Amino acid sequence: MKKTIYSTFLLLFVAFYGMAQTANVKVESGAPGAAPNFEWVETTHNFGDIPQGTPVTYEFEFVNSGQVPLIISNVRGSCGCTVADYSKEPVAPGEKGMVKATYNAKALGAFNKSIRVTANVEGGSEVLYIKGKVLNQ
Repeated sequence: MKKTIYSTFLLLFVAFYGMAQTANVKVESGAPGAAPNFEWVETTHNFGDIPQGTPVTYEFEFVNSGQVPLIISNVRGSCGCTVADYSKEPVAPGEKGMVKATYNAKALGAFNKSIRVTANVEGGSEVLYIKGKVLNQ
């Protein structure tokens, strides 16, 4: 009797645990292209030569080319030297949004940094890049 109760409990635990680990992520749409989509003006920006200690900023612009609002949930630079800001409100279909990246330019030499943009787009995120060269002036 104890083995039957234990086996039943174990079976229920495994079944519920397995269901809890399944992610049901899907875009509610019937037409292709209905999901929100970034249409970037550019995904890489080259600052060129910049003087040391002078922070530089670039604003990446995009249009939501999907058919439902695009919602950015997180933007993170590849290191502490890059700070990012972004459109906090949902971006309606056909409307513009932005991701602003600021590089602190403290370290001398060439740099190539990435900014990961997490949103409700297919694939879950996209990556932007900034690069340039910090000169001692």
